[in-house]
Parts: sequence; C-alpha cells; structure tokens
Amino acid sequence: MKISIGCDHAGYEYKEAIKSHLASQGFDILDRGTHSADSVDYPDFAHVVANDLQNPDVDFGILICGTANGVSMAANKHSHVRSAICWTKEITEFARTHNNANIIALPARFISLNQAQHYSDVFISTEFAGGRHARRVDKIPCR
Repeated sequence: MKISIGCDHAGYEYKEAIKSHLASQGFDILDRGTHSADSVDYPDFAHVVANDLQNPDVDFGILICGTANGVSMAANKHSHVRSAICWTKEITEFARTHNNANIIALPARFISLNQAQHYSDVFISTEFAGGRHARRVDKIPCR
C-alpha cells in the first residue's frame, strides 16, 4: 500500500514520526514535505498530496497542520479528494466507513503524537461501508 504524506511547519514533527511508524509496518511512503520546522505555506504541500491521489498506485493521503483546517480545505478543492479532519477514533472510523475519505487531516496542535499515529492506523485499516453511503458519497462532487 502506498501513502502520500505532507505537512506544514506545525505538523513536521508528527509527519516524521507517522512516516517512520508506517514505514516500519511495510507501507510505501511518499514524503511530500515540508522537510523542516521552518515556516511554510500549507497549500503548497496539501495540493501535492491531493494530486498524488490521481495516481491509482496511491491508496491514501495524510496531511498535518496545526488545526488540520487549512490542509483539508486545500485538499478538498480537488474533485477526486475527500479529506476528513480527524481528532477522535470514532470520527476517523466514520470518515472511512460513511464518507470514504481518502485523506486524513490531523490537527497537530490538538492531538498527541500517539493519537496521530493511532488515527492514521485506524484510517488505513478501516473499509468503506458502501451501501447507502455510496449514494451519498457520489453526491459530494460539484458537477
């Protein structure tokens, strides 16, 4: 499984830890930056991760910033993306089962590093429920 990951300066520490955590489980990780804690503009990294999801070889994206709002807003401008801000296990599960989210957006300033790693694991391992939820997900893109 291939996962694209990106962040701004507020999420740099979390990105590095999540990247190592997932790589140790055998996942193929595309690190889209940033590569330091120096101040950067979050859309620059969110758009790269979102674009990666157009490649059928990329299964999921992970984005991290201080609140997760900025990276999620930027990623959701892409018609093929469903980015969900996740800050509890239950919200993470529903983002996958009900909304078929393909990017998890994590708020580094509001969850612990352990939680961020756990929610990433939950996100990747949770399947979309389909059924009535598929009809709703199909209505998300603007036509």
